[in-house]
Amino acid sequence: MKRKIKAAIYVRVSTLDQNPENQSKILKEYCKNNEYQIFNIYIDKGESGLNDSRPAFDKMLKDMRSRKFNTIVVWKLDRMGRSVQHLLHILNEMKLKKVDLIITTQNIDTTTAAGKLFFIMIAGFAEFESTLISERTKAGMDRAKGKGKHIGRPRKDPIIYNHYCIVSGCREKVERTRRLCHKHKRYEKMLAK
Repeated sequence: MKRKIKAAIYVRVSTLDQNPENQSKILKEYCKNNEYQIFNIYIDKGESGLNDSRPAFDKMLKDMRSRKFNTIVVWKLDRMGRSVQHLLHILNEMKLKKVDLIITTQNIDTTTAAGKLFFIMIAGFAEFESTLISERTKAGMDRAKGKGKHIGRPRKDPIIYNHYCIVSGCREKVERTRRLCHKHKRYEKMLAK
């Protein structure tokens, strides 16, 4: 007798302006075509795959540990994570709970030996890709610094912040339109009298 598949769909987009509906629509259709019962759709929006802990992902793992479903369906492996160590840890935990993983765009199905091997290989490539992106970003920042460009938060305008709080002994810089820093703001009423 064929096992009834109760699926958890996991969707992740890295930035808030990306639409998770693109992935979830494809995954819902996949489940419908394969007659999988959808337990829940877990969506992380604006979360990096480098983070091992993500709100919807953590909720999905909690439900998996409670055996609320027996299959996880994702669009691509890098949606689950980009660290081989983390992905292998998740796969081992899934194996202990008898939960399968199906990655629709990469034809990975961990119910087969070939699927498990392919999962491990793809996980290695996902981590490699993440490392390359990080190296290119750092190289670009170093090149920009070499050209004298500022990297990071915008600097405070020295023309605006070149005045000090008027309280004796306070060396806190303030905008030229203010007389007191934030910690001495409470004295403003006394000075006005």
